[in-house]
Amino acid sequence: MSSYSSPWVVFLAFLKLGVSAFGGPIAHLAYFRDEFVTRRQWLSEQAYADLVALCQFLPGPASSQVGMGLGMMRCGYRGALAAWLGFTLPSALLLILFALSLQHFSAWLDSGALQGLKIAAVAVVAQAVWGMGKQLCTDKQRIAVMVASATASLLVVAIWAQIAIILLAALYGTFCITTTARPPTLSVRPQAGIRLCSALCLFVFLMLLFGLPLFRYFYPEFWLQIFDSFYRVGSLVFGGGHVVLPLLENELIPQGLISHEHFLAGYGATQAVPGPLFTFAAYLGASLPGGSPWLNALLCLIAIFLPSFLLLAGVFPYWESLRSYHAVQNALAAVNAAVVGILLAALYQPVWTAGIQNTHHFALLLIAFFLLHFWKLPPWLLVVLCGVAGLLF
Repeated sequence: MSSYSSPWVVFLAFLKLGVSAFGGPIAHLAYFRDEFVTRRQWLSEQAYADLVALCQFLPGPASSQVGMGLGMMRCGYRGALAAWLGFTLPSALLLILFALSLQHFSAWLDSGALQGLKIAAVAVVAQAVWGMGKQLCTDKQRIAVMVASATASLLVVAIWAQIAIILLAALYGTFCITTTARPPTLSVRPQAGIRLCSALCLFVFLMLLFGLPLFRYFYPEFWLQIFDSFYRVGSLVFGGGHVVLPLLENELIPQGLISHEHFLAGYGATQAVPGPLFTFAAYLGASLPGGSPWLNALLCLIAIFLPSFLLLAGVFPYWESLRSYHAVQNALAAVNAAVVGILLAALYQPVWTAGIQNTHHFALLLIAFFLLHFWKLPPWLLVVLCGVAGLLF
């Protein structure tokens, strides 16, 4: 990591991504890598891969947790909050407005612009897989881990599959891969009592997870019911933002809080806006019956993202100590290769399968990848051009 930044600098950096990072959680990791590893050089390729590996272990939205981690590395807890606000605010506002005026947006969801954005996401993810693969899969053992992880990710379609792949890769790396000892790369700016704060965050996380259902039972207030539902979903989601769909559907639709048609319309709109998929919670909050739609949206956003912040803040300092051991670094070498494999699998399913459906799409993808990889076109500009090209097609 380079020098310290103010929370305002972190906020502006992530706000730029919040208005331009299309393509879902896998693409967001590529945007983060391009912005903070390649362009700003806030951290090394290896440090970024280690942060991604940590966030893959934790439940919740991995891309948002990586963003919080980048902000935390830069200026502590205030940086994590600034990163989350900058990255989340644009899409949350768009989805709240969409919920309030659904009839005016429904036709736009089916336009060619959305298809162009999907193709841009394929190009961005492909470049990320290529770049991370060259850096992190440097010998036959790590390439084998990458291939095995990609294969398992494609063949085993289950919520637990991703965490199982990473755990098996860590076990393999501990005993079968030897790396050169290197100093720690992840660090939080020193603060008094940071370990005490991390322990407190873990305690609060567990207390809310197990305590909210009890409070909800004895005090059946509507806002407490909603906060508990969204907090529990944010605490238990593994495998990326798309996994949140069935969990939220089970929490809201059977209770009659939102219709199936409005639920799916909002989820479709979420794919068309930049930023994290978990901002779908803002749309759902604004669509709930009763109360202020803005306050409901804010409540749902805080509830679904709070577990991610608490877990990351709680684990982050201990993670730095753990990975200073050589055995842990060997395990991380395999985990990093496994993460590349998981990204490779995600490049095909769902990114490629959703974005490339005919020869016109593939032709546009070739042009987009060329502009991005060889001409070094900024990702946000590529997204604009692909959107326009999608309309023309």
